[in-house]
Amino acid sequence: MAAIEEQQSVPDRELEEIIKLTWGLQVRQDIFLRWTQGFCFSDDEPTALVQFEGGPCAVLAPMQAYIIKYIINNKFIDEDWKKVEYDDQNRLLCKAACDILCQATAGCDILKFVHIDDKEACPEYYQFHSVLKVEQVNKDNLETFFSNNISFMRDTFGVLLFLYTVMHSKGLVKLKEEIGDLEVSLIDKEFGYGSQSLINMMITGRAVSNVFNNDQIVAGLKLQGIEKQSEIGFMTLLEHLRYCQVGTYLKNPCNPIWVLGSDTHLTVLFSFNRNLVSMETQADIARRTFKLFDEGGNNFISTQSLKPLLEKLDLVSDEEYVNLICSKLDSEGLGIILLPSFMDEFFSEQEVRTPDVFIVFHYNGQPRSNPNSKVTYIEGNAVIQESDVICISEDNNLQSCLQSKWSFIEIQWKGGVTPSIN
Repeated sequence: MAAIEEQQSVPDRELEEIIKLTWGLQVRQDIFLRWTQGFCFSDDEPTALVQFEGGPCAVLAPMQAYIIKYIINNKFIDEDWKKVEYDDQNRLLCKAACDILCQATAGCDILKFVHIDDKEACPEYYQFHSVLKVEQVNKDNLETFFSNNISFMRDTFGVLLFLYTVMHSKGLVKLKEEIGDLEVSLIDKEFGYGSQSLINMMITGRAVSNVFNNDQIVAGLKLQGIEKQSEIGFMTLLEHLRYCQVGTYLKNPCNPIWVLGSDTHLTVLFSFNRNLVSMETQADIARRTFKLFDEGGNNFISTQSLKPLLEKLDLVSDEEYVNLICSKLDSEGLGIILLPSFMDEFFSEQEVRTPDVFIVFHYNGQPRSNPNSKVTYIEGNAVIQESDVICISEDNNLQSCLQSKWSFIEIQWKGGVTPSIN
């Protein structure tokens, strides 16, 4: 076994602090019990994980997304990609776990594997945490180590043990730097949901609490955001409700896979069509930079902001040229420049066009949220409509969530039933 000697019979000081960071000082037993499950696959969809109670979707949905990432990058939709055996499931779980753990611990060579010897340990909060052990693992041997110890992922406490492994390997100092507000536990005391910091850590590797691009200064306070294009994306119904704005690093990830957030649950949307995503272009950078000067989020800036915008993008910005462009882009003298006009003027040839028609799949790990209580992928045919009017459907939360990325999307779902994101 590729482990470095030391084992501990009780949690070390740092792990104790990480557990407090996760749960807070007071923990309800029923909330803890919701999180005591392993990574279990559906009998009806052998590559889909099942969630038994509300709460652990903050770990399960990102794990599912990284399982899908491996499938998309190694199979084709016309293959029988859904058919896998037990050993294949272990391999998928191992690959996904390594992806999540490695990106969360960039720069670390030694990882801390949290486990228990007794698989039948009592599912009581204090007793469970009293028997945790820590084993150090060399990152170079991580995949072999996971393969040899995959049972810990699939047994009763697999979700929690993996969460603690990610956090302990990342380190308490780094966690505190990224989380920021240490008064709020990563698992909600009242409802058991994972915080945005926990979700972001599992998706991107960084436990920041915001979903916008990069850091922002608000009222003199530095707020940490997503620092680069993510491997897995994120969209949320809360953006439709105007509680937040998700940045392009999450909306346009490296792979056509998105964790979707409702107000209570996380699901996953994915496609085999890689044209739905792209590496960040100069046009993407320009659009993102434009929004820095668009304080109201209304897709326009004042003409006074044009010169600093051009300077920030390393474009020609002398007074004569700026005045010429102002008169062209603001021909009616309104004192504003619209985002589409700016992009057409400087970056029209770099704009990437989303396919008009594509196939998507939706995953919801809770049996009660699936037709016939069977966890399966639901397939849909998506169409991007040519329209100037966004169709708002208040009773279709999934569509409202997706419209934060594709404003004019319509999806016909197989079976005629729109999947639930709750």
